[in-house]
Amino acid sequence: AARMFLRLLSDIQWRAAHPKWRRMTSSQRSTSTTAEPHPVSLPAQAQVVICGGGIMGTSVAYHLSKMGLKDIVLLEQGRLAAGTTRFCAGIVSTARPVSVELKMAHYSNKLYQQLEQETGVQTGYMKTGSISLAQTQDRLISLKRIASSLNVMGIPCEIISPKKVLQLHPLINIHDLVGAMYVPEDALVSSANVSLALATAASRNGAQIHERTTVSHVTIQKGRVTGVETDRGRIQCEFFVNCAGQWAYELGHSGEEPVHIPLHACEHFYLLTHPLKEPLSSSLPTIVDPDGRIYIRNWQGGILSGGFEKNPKPLFTEGRNQLEIANLQEDWDHFGPLLDALLRRMPGLEALQIMQLVNCPESFTPDMRCIMGESPTARGYFVLAGMNSAGISYGGGAGKYLAEWIVYGYPSENVWPLDLKRFGTLQSSRTFLRHRVMEVMPLMCDLKVPRWDFQTGRQLRTSPLYDRLDAQGARWMEKHGFERVKYFVPPGSDLLDLDHSKTFYKPDWFDIVGSEVKCCKEAVCVIDMSSFTKFEISSTGDQALESLQYLFSNDLDVPVGHVVHTGMLNEKGGYENDCSIARLSKRSFFMISPTDQQVHCWAWLKNRLPDDSNLVMEDVTWKYTALNLIGPRAVDVLSELSYAPMTAEHFPSLFCKEMSVGYANGIRVMSITHTGEPGFVLYIPIEYALHVYNEVMNMGQKYGIRNAGYYALRSLRIEKFFAFWGQDLDAFTTPMECGREFQVKLDKGMQFLGQEALWEQKQNGVYKRFTMFILEDHDTDMDLWPWWGEPIFRNGRYVGKTTSSAYSYTLERHVCLGFVHHFDEKTGEELVVTTDFINQGEYEIDIAGQRFQAKAKLYPFSSLFTQRRRKDEVELSGYQRE
Repeated sequence: AARMFLRLLSDIQWRAAHPKWRRMTSSQRSTSTTAEPHPVSLPAQAQVVICGGGIMGTSVAYHLSKMGLKDIVLLEQGRLAAGTTRFCAGIVSTARPVSVELKMAHYSNKLYQQLEQETGVQTGYMKTGSISLAQTQDRLISLKRIASSLNVMGIPCEIISPKKVLQLHPLINIHDLVGAMYVPEDALVSSANVSLALATAASRNGAQIHERTTVSHVTIQKGRVTGVETDRGRIQCEFFVNCAGQWAYELGHSGEEPVHIPLHACEHFYLLTHPLKEPLSSSLPTIVDPDGRIYIRNWQGGILSGGFEKNPKPLFTEGRNQLEIANLQEDWDHFGPLLDALLRRMPGLEALQIMQLVNCPESFTPDMRCIMGESPTARGYFVLAGMNSAGISYGGGAGKYLAEWIVYGYPSENVWPLDLKRFGTLQSSRTFLRHRVMEVMPLMCDLKVPRWDFQTGRQLRTSPLYDRLDAQGARWMEKHGFERVKYFVPPGSDLLDLDHSKTFYKPDWFDIVGSEVKCCKEAVCVIDMSSFTKFEISSTGDQALESLQYLFSNDLDVPVGHVVHTGMLNEKGGYENDCSIARLSKRSFFMISPTDQQVHCWAWLKNRLPDDSNLVMEDVTWKYTALNLIGPRAVDVLSELSYAPMTAEHFPSLFCKEMSVGYANGIRVMSITHTGEPGFVLYIPIEYALHVYNEVMNMGQKYGIRNAGYYALRSLRIEKFFAFWGQDLDAFTTPMECGREFQVKLDKGMQFLGQEALWEQKQNGVYKRFTMFILEDHDTDMDLWPWWGEPIFRNGRYVGKTTSSAYSYTLERHVCLGFVHHFDEKTGEELVVTTDFINQGEYEIDIAGQRFQAKAKLYPFSSLFTQRRRKDEVELSGYQRE
């Protein structure tokens, strides 16, 4: 019976009952090890070629065909759904902490529900619901946060008591539970049958499906996909989609121009049992016990139970050419802790007869989020892989978004958290991936409180000052592989407590960060911000200026030495990047972007700059160490070190100049701080970094100088209402929606990307507004803290979510930033958001189910207490940097 399961009996029965399948696909099926001759040859060309016949590949084919594309070819090296999809537990769960993943899972659930009716293929869809258990209060808080997100999306969800758990699932031991989350619309499916149903629909819509066809490599010419080489010949194509699952990494590296896809397979275990004496009802809810590291679902009257152990076993795939994934070797010793957890949760299973322990490969990524999108190095090469054991939950939604990306150029949702370009080549080291997935797999169940950090693959990219700062008590976090300081532990503090201060409440570093913020406001602090992405763009003539004027919304034709804050917008006016650009000379520009823009921004510009040998773009991120001197005494420190006046009269705001600091020449000094506080950023050639840092610290002693970290920067920028790209700003947010009109020059004398969309918003109004919220009845010491993603309510109605938040040590209140929408109360239609609509509402922020009153503002508090400067001098842009 187990072997029948592993071969998915329903799959075989369906194929046997539908002889037309042989004609819809192009190859004979054979149970022998040698495939029979292929009756239909491959087409010579296609618009889209998809590699991989699992849930991802068939979903992409289905959605492309639904969007009207006919010239689609799907290639599978073995049989459809014979890879990881065949072993999938079939649990469709919408309880996801990341918004875009939640939306993907919700769409998948709705799609699978109607797929059987659409295609006539039985998918095994059964709406059972799911119950996520909490053994600790912190776990219950995390579930409450997820429940808040589900409820405002219209997905039924409730926090229930242990007694209610027992009513819904009588076999569950509830003695150690403090609560649970019940999602009644979660479901079970047969994953392989869902794939076959998607393939059937795609085939009916014109897609060609070829089994027993192996892709050897993808051909790329002049940075664009031109075709696919297979063991049955070549197919010319415009787009290629890598849905090869655990083989995606190797396939990406198979060509002359590698495409880096950072994923790694681990062994994943689950247990199958014979039916109980009284077979379990097929409608019993699925149980997820994250503190026990297990999940439990009914299966043919018995149970299927697996989990994510603390000591996973990475699985290498190089050199293997498995057409279909076989059940890997059983390892009962390894599965033992998960079996113990299962028996503790369901003691009545002690006498149950076990059928088999299944061991199958699952692919995991470095940050536990799946990978989708276009390669930064090969136009037309798309990837959808690395599902972190959630492939069936994401399959429908992920396939839809990727199909939209291919057809329309953009998906319908912000998928930056999943974009392949969030990674660089450094995350594709096999050693890095092996070590990271050994951490990632246990983290699938670990409690993830705000501000947690990965522990593996660290100290990979560091500033030249790393050892110097580490010796002074720096505590580190990582961004795009770069080590960055969170805060500095003062001498005599309990380091152990601080390193383990993980909570949803007031953190132990609260006072430390407060003292760093105080120093930034009253004296001078130094923050190492070397991780910023830095590009130089130059030309022999006016090519650089003309190109940048088209690609950026602000006017860059400014005098040499001036710094411009500007957005890099798409056709819809949304932010692809938010940056600062200094004009170094008539024909040379220095561009500063957020840390995680290094790959994305490079690809965006490279694909849109003219192919001109006289126009040069260089990534100089590694060439410069960046020191941010923040505070009113920064001017004194820098004046004494450079023997040059640094007051506003001599060095105005948003100005850039090369200077000498100490013994070092060629230091690019900019009068910005990315916080709204006075100060300067020094871009220092790396060989001078240690010297300049030491000089700054020595000279600053008499002015009360100290080191500071990014937590202080975050507090400063949020209380000044500065937005951050990747969290507050994204490809679906325009300058008009977040109060950045002053960074747009609609009349700069030439057309720029996104201009038409911004003109339309200027005339017709916007449908969301970036708003600042100050919590009014919130006790910082006793109440749960807001972090991001909390629902916003206006007059009791949901209007949006927070995008970032921090405690303001100046206002002594929590400040949240987020977008407010205006939904018609009857139809739900989005309406224009006016200033009056924002100002006339009563607001609440929902933190894990508890609502707190908040005051909404469209302008920062600082404008009430300081004389307003001219608009072109107001630095509302340190915005993006975190």
